[in-house]
Amino acid sequence: MSLRATFDKIELQLVRVLHTVITERSVSRAAMRLHMSQPAVSAQLRRLRTLTGDALLVRSGAGMTPTAAALDLLAPAQRLLQDADQLFGERRRKSGFDPASAELRVRIAASDYLDPLFLPTLVARLQRLSPGLMLDLQPLSAEYDYRASLARGEVDLVIGNWLQPPAELHLGRLLSDEVVCLVSEKHPMARSNGRGWTVDKYLACQHLAPMPLSPGQPGVIDQHLTDQGLSRRIAVRCAHFGQLPAMVADSLLVLTTGRLFCSRYLGDLPVKVLRCPVAFPPMAYYQLWHELSHAAAPMRWLREQVREVARSLVANAPAAARVKPE
Repeated sequence: MSLRATFDKIELQLVRVLHTVITERSVSRAAMRLHMSQPAVSAQLRRLRTLTGDALLVRSGAGMTPTAAALDLLAPAQRLLQDADQLFGERRRKSGFDPASAELRVRIAASDYLDPLFLPTLVARLQRLSPGLMLDLQPLSAEYDYRASLARGEVDLVIGNWLQPPAELHLGRLLSDEVVCLVSEKHPMARSNGRGWTVDKYLACQHLAPMPLSPGQPGVIDQHLTDQGLSRRIAVRCAHFGQLPAMVADSLLVLTTGRLFCSRYLGDLPVKVLRCPVAFPPMAYYQLWHELSHAAAPMRWLREQVREVARSLVANAPAAARVKPE
């Protein structure tokens, strides 16, 4: 391959990944700093290894150590990033974004699984800080191809929960939530505070579940159960997640989802939160966006507002939301 052809394959983001991976000495930590998924950073690292002909990072005990060639590349990469910032940074600052006076349309696709207060709180915050902003909220559903919509620029941001977010998208982690069960106060397990609720008894219950967000794919709860060789009996599926707690309240149905969501209904409905007999990993919520909008000042501001709303909801969650050990 010619030198020109090699240069044509290098973009600034690849240099940024190189610098971050070497300085962090960890793919996972680099992914967090870059707001990328770990598989996406790993794919970029493979490209870098091919372009440089060097391993760059090698195993050393429990961690990773840069090779001599990687350390030699660190200073040139730093200079290149600094030069790029001088070249474009001032132009970005001159075209700065003022949310108080801005007039623009923002399109967000979001599930309502995170917290029933999340979208109302976000809308109120955006209205207060940017009254000229027009906001379109698109629900996530199995029929909606959010990845294609992001790639076409038809939506600016997607908010939801995934066991493994798509690797080609930028991501920002919003929060991790404990997976619990919401049941009616009339449910036999509610009367015993979940004592004696085994995995087999849990699986044999009548379960209530949302419609999956991807066609032909199970939701995150059933995906994890399948990975463990387990399956539950879903008696009711519903596309309107916000209505599920009311369905639980007057039945023996079991809803398995995040603690933060369930906690909002404890004072209004005759329901109870119980620890789930199946060990689930934390339910992780993300905001996802495409490279198309990654550097745009209004979109950076929008993503920061989403992060702040998620943080405030966690900080102000009611104490009753916490499931105490037996």
